[in-house]
Amino acid sequence: MIITLVPSAANHRFANESTRVRYMMSATWFRDARMKSILPIPNTIARSVGSIFPPTSPTWRRPAVTTPIASSPLPLGWWSKMACRIAPPVGLFGATIASSSPLPPFRIGWRQQEKKTSPQIESDYLDWALADFSGYLTADELYDGPFCVLSLVDNRTFKRLFFQVVEHSPTQDDLLAFFSRFQAVLATRQLAVKGITTDGSDLYPATIRTVWGDIPHQVCQFHVLANLNEAVLHAVAKVRKTLTACKPPAKRGRPTKHTRQVIQQRQRLDEKISDLFTYRYLFVQRHLTESEQETLQRITRGLPHLRTLRQIMDEVYRLFDRRCRTQTALTKLFRLRQQVQRFTSVGKTLQALFSSNVEKALTFLDDRLLPATSNAVERGNRRFRKMQKTVYRVRTYVQLVGRIALDMWREAFAHNRTGTLQWLHQARSALKPLFTL
Repeated sequence: MIITLVPSAANHRFANESTRVRYMMSATWFRDARMKSILPIPNTIARSVGSIFPPTSPTWRRPAVTTPIASSPLPLGWWSKMACRIAPPVGLFGATIASSSPLPPFRIGWRQQEKKTSPQIESDYLDWALADFSGYLTADELYDGPFCVLSLVDNRTFKRLFFQVVEHSPTQDDLLAFFSRFQAVLATRQLAVKGITTDGSDLYPATIRTVWGDIPHQVCQFHVLANLNEAVLHAVAKVRKTLTACKPPAKRGRPTKHTRQVIQQRQRLDEKISDLFTYRYLFVQRHLTESEQETLQRITRGLPHLRTLRQIMDEVYRLFDRRCRTQTALTKLFRLRQQVQRFTSVGKTLQALFSSNVEKALTFLDDRLLPATSNAVERGNRRFRKMQKTVYRVRTYVQLVGRIALDMWREAFAHNRTGTLQWLHQARSALKPLFTL
């Protein structure tokens, strides 16, 4: 037989009061510099649950979450509160549904301006660009990742006339087909090519001769001079390395009479090496002032082969003087090559002077209208590279073609935009006094 004792309310109140008293009796005090504490453990008496908590309303058990393992045949895609139906889920997890908008899809951005511009290049744009065709072309290739952009630009009006994007490095067959297409366009308009300017690539001479025959072919003067300047600067760098290796070793510690001379010699060599690096541009600069000539004489003291390099560069710049003819310049070039061969110290440095591109770079001297550089096409290439940096997009064939076509089409309306801006500025300047009043 089990007897359960349930304490009354008075007993429970008494038990709580006794417990509170026992808790209050715990105290700490110090006696003889020692701490003593009394922490009694109170006795607790359980109370019936029904006498403490008030009665609560019963709660219903929520149904468990279930995951369907197959799609229902009922019309799950329709609800009376929906504006329009959606498609039933595809598969077991409902990964794809259709649009729930009752309006048709937004079509802005589906047809970009580049795609609409490409067909207009061969019709309206060519009519505008070839209206004042000078007959002098410049050709160049621009590499952008796996693609290459072939361009033909009018070298006097600076208008891009024709372009083609290939998905590999161009070959002579690609250039032959590219030039043939442009020649067909010129033939329909009864136009002819009088001269062409290219860089020093080997792809152009045979192709130009096949399509246009024996026309003046100018190699860009800037590319030829850039190769020679690079060779001269490389020779100056080798001299600096040689002077660095010739510095005598200095011992550590307090300098003596002998080591003091060694230190002074190292300081002089360090100063000369620093001057050769700081004023290295004086060896390739075209025109020098009197102060720059004095500086050049000072930093090349004891280095005669560097002074010879500077004299040779002066003769190279005189070759491209417009006051003489091509045959005269070729004669000067022949004498300069003989002079370079006599100086064995600089003969290996200026091997670019013996290239056939140097002779082709002098073709413009016989034709006053033939430009010496390919700056017209290089300017368009620089604009294209800047566009690719500021407006980054994934490089694909369609996007490259559309971007270049859009740039050409905007160039055709540049004159109208300039006139509009000028008219707006004049109108605003006329209305400005009215606002000040």
